Amino acid sequence: MKIPNVSRVSQVSKVNKNKIIFVLLFVVLGFVALQVPVNTLVGSRVKFTLFDLLAPISGAFLGTGLGVAAVFLMQLVNLLIHGFASFDKGAIIRLFPTLFAVWYFAFRPFDKAQGSEPAGKRILIVPLAAMIAFNLHPIGRTVWFYSLFWLIPILVWPYRERFLVLRSLGATFTAHAVGGAVWIWVFNLPAQVWISLIPVVIMERGIFALGISASYILMNNILAYLSSKKLIPAGINYDKKYLL
Repeated sequence: MKIPNVSRVSQVSKVNKNKIIFVLLFVVLGFVALQVPVNTLVGSRVKFTLFDLLAPISGAFLGTGLGVAAVFLMQLVNLLIHGFASFDKGAIIRLFPTLFAVWYFAFRPFDKAQGSEPAGKRILIVPLAAMIAFNLHPIGRTVWFYSLFWLIPILVWPYRERFLVLRSLGATFTAHAVGGAVWIWVFNLPAQVWISLIPVVIMERGIFALGISASYILMNNILAYLSSKKLIPAGINYDKKYLL
């Protein structure tokens, strides 16, 4: 019978504990970002916030599973603190689209070595499913061209590692796809509204892609510095390609 190395078990336990603490700090940062509004969603009191720029990058540093869990916890804490009564259906719906943006943004080259690249490609099913759901709606099929936005995550996927802004664009449009597909079924916005939103979406998602990219570079450099000072636990990823 092999006796476990006590010191190694203790070391792993310490790393896991430190990583949980780091995740909680990330949740606090995300909660603060949720309080800074950027724009308001049509047909709802819901506001886009700095959280929409910060949240998608979490999986790149924490790993997909922890990143998704951290982002969900950020939003859940926000709902609990402000009270569910102060939120409309739009706020509840917005709990989920960002989680898919985290999933899209999280995958990096080292995943290939671990054999997880095929699993990563499953995220591309999401915008396709969103397009189908949107066009199954009676109003959606009259503005089918709106759902063409959701081909963007698929088209930029092969280039996501070469161009950070395309990776960000794919992530933000993945969230947009999920939100749009649910939004039309819940709110039944008329076709004229969806048509009027097209130039807004182009500008808004372009700004989001730039903001996500800037957030990633900033956080990447902060984590690299903290790692060099041994101030963050092992297992927190950062990309040397984007160090300033």
